Amino acid sequence: MTNDAPGPRRWAVDVSRVLRAVLGADRFPLQIEKVAPGFSKARFPDDPISLVKGHPLPGFEGGLFKDPEGKKGWAIIYNSAITSAGRINFTLAHEFGHYLVHRSRYPEGIQCTQTDMAGWGTEYQRIEREANEFAAWLLMPLDDFRQQIDPSQKPSLDDLGTCAERYGVSLMAAILRWLDYTKCYSVLVLSRDGFILWARSSMPALRSGAYFRTKNQQPIPIPATSLAAGINRVETNDNVRIHGENVWLPVPCEEINLASETYDFNISLLHLVTEE
Repeated sequence: MTNDAPGPRRWAVDVSRVLRAVLGADRFPLQIEKVAPGFSKARFPDDPISLVKGHPLPGFEGGLFKDPEGKKGWAIIYNSAITSAGRINFTLAHEFGHYLVHRSRYPEGIQCTQTDMAGWGTEYQRIEREANEFAAWLLMPLDDFRQQIDPSQKPSLDDLGTCAERYGVSLMAAILRWLDYTKCYSVLVLSRDGFILWARSSMPALRSGAYFRTKNQQPIPIPATSLAAGINRVETNDNVRIHGENVWLPVPCEEINLASETYDFNISLLHLVTEE
């Protein structure tokens, strides 16, 4: 991608503008399996996306390939072992982002693992982050998301789950998108087997020093008294708990916790108790 070539956000805005003109405000959730071929054929008729389908891809979430059926253009393939509709939709949007932003640099295509899609280090991981950025901006436009949850509102899991349903994404994807714009002091923590896998802070929380540094660090244990330490059922009614100082963080916080059926980890959303 050259310096003057559209980046992931610009492409997402361009696609959204077309969809808004054609489908109107009530266009969610987007059907990427229809959006991607339609937009690509209109914009790049000599190099379109001609196939979107599921196929066994052991070890991979999805990929962008030259059309395997010998047709002109490209194929977006997602791992047919994925059972979560939200995860499939985000994967399709992610690969659509690769098509728009990266295909000229990767003429043989791109295959994406879950680790690649969450990584931070290498050049390949950088383009994975760009594809994630495109998918988030396309599936969950901030102007619409702000209308669902005000930037100053502290949402419940039900609120965020409603947004996940609206945009056809996973709960985790919806939480990450909310963290992009919220004014709340909040931290998302993913944990497994008693340790933090990774965490993401809202900008207000990050600026206040409320974050967990997980890259190139010793594993961080989760608090013994946290919901994440004991929860093992999605159906539990005890998914909200108030903690005092120096439990999760130096300041008190509210922990909202949900075990994931799709992945073997726990999702904890921490809302910090502040004086503001």
